[in-house]
Amino acid sequence: MIYQTLEIIKDQVSGYLDTVLSETGSVVLENIAKMDDQEVNTMNDKIVMSLINVEEEIALKNHPNVRIKNGEYVYKNKPVNLNLYILFSANKTTYTTAMTALSSIIEFFQNKKVFTQTNTVLNPTILILNDIKEFKFTVDLYTPTFEQLNYIWGTLGGKSVPNVMYKVSIVRVEGTSINEKGTPITEVAGDVTSKE
Repeated sequence: MIYQTLEIIKDQVSGYLDTVLSETGSVVLENIAKMDDQEVNTMNDKIVMSLINVEEEIALKNHPNVRIKNGEYVYKNKPVNLNLYILFSANKTTYTTAMTALSSIIEFFQNKKVFTQTNTVLNPTILILNDIKEFKFTVDLYTPTFEQLNYIWGTLGGKSVPNVMYKVSIVRVEGTSINEKGTPITEVAGDVTSKE
């Protein structure tokens, strides 16, 4: 679900920027660390969306792993709830264009913070999204300190471009395997008379 979530966000932001900035295909999902790689030329004059970090949401770990489905108990490992940290880097040829693009991205997420299947139309040309029936996640501006930002760009190769970072919460990852099944207890039988 990580890749699908990133594709949903990329498609939504790209559609908004296409309208506001009159650019088509302005957002690409790539590793910004490969910005100077001559073999990767898909980032030239684009907004590059990169996954920077994945963290487990530990506050949601205490859910039961037993559910009742079709009249029987189903024992299944708990889903993993994740927070994703994504970086939008304006790898534009002119600085003013980069600033305009970043402002538009911030404006987009100010208008739409919650993404669900009811308020988000999925792009049918992105095949990986065709099997998604239900989703919900929120996107919030994340502001790292100057020290953290320096460390991030140092890890990514050192060359900083205008950027903005967001935290995507909660992305649920759940497998389909079932550990065990059982029938629920519906009645208790026995003698309740006391013996003296």
